Amino acid sequence: MLSSRSGLAFALISAVSFGMSGPIAKGLTDAGWSPESAVLARIVGGAILLVPIVLLVRRRALAAIRRAPAVVVTYGVIAVAGAQVCYFNAIQHLSVGVALMLEYLGPVLVIGWLWATTRRRPHPTTLIGVALAFGGALVVLDVVEGAVLDPIGVAWGLGAAVCLAFYFVISARQDDAVDPLVLSAGGLVVGSVVVAAAGLTGLVPLRASTTDVVLGGQVAPWWVAAAILAAVSGVLAYVFGIAGTRRLGASTASVVALLEVVCAVLSAWWLLGETVTLTQIAGGAAILAGAAVVQSRRSVPPAPELVPVASRMA
Repeated sequence: MLSSRSGLAFALISAVSFGMSGPIAKGLTDAGWSPESAVLARIVGGAILLVPIVLLVRRRALAAIRRAPAVVVTYGVIAVAGAQVCYFNAIQHLSVGVALMLEYLGPVLVIGWLWATTRRRPHPTTLIGVALAFGGALVVLDVVEGAVLDPIGVAWGLGAAVCLAFYFVISARQDDAVDPLVLSAGGLVVGSVVVAAAGLTGLVPLRASTTDVVLGGQVAPWWVAAAILAAVSGVLAYVFGIAGTRRLGASTASVVALLEVVCAVLSAWWLLGETVTLTQIAGGAAILAGAAVVQSRRSVPPAPELVPVASRMA
């Protein structure tokens, strides 16, 4: 029970941290940055902050990279870089709400994957919780209003969903588990290389500016916003996300992560002065209810659902 509670706390910290990334990044994009450059600043800065910490306090844990290098590399390529590249290509063809909603199909894919690999049908309570949370996210993002579906954008969005599902499954692995700090640092390093390469090859545009940034009504140098983005949405989000997922299991953690939608809206209200509607508040309540319903099913440790995933990387 203690592990479950700490896992829920870690997952919530991760959701809040990930949710703040959008509003902080918007401060940078409003100052002339491309979204992809904001992402690169986030993961490069996260790597710069986290690697020295790992070398100081987790040096012995680095041996796990030699035992399972594919885990770290694949995590960085798919869970860190892949999700970002797919999402930002999706919003070139779709509205932000539709692109996010496609990406947040990740929890559904996680449950489907576990169902297929374990041959164990999810409990009805789990399915009800997922439906509540997913429906609430639809309301918060206001996807239906003026939605335009472009096949190319949908393909990129579904790619982001697969990458997100991959993130939760690999984060939940217990067999030969790489320390969360080490996996986060290694993944951020690999992800930085991949996103930088994508920018250099023209797959994503990289554009930055030294113009001051406005956050929460205050003007700050660009590097302050970039540093906050790296520390909060780069370091805290990934480290606590991995730690929380290992305690909750992939399916539960992926549903709790839908609270990121609520955190993003509240962060935009706090940092950017955007309006929060009663409809969005109701949608947020539905997400909370769905996450609570799924969490209520956690009377046993998550290990059984991880056994068949030993060969899976996310």
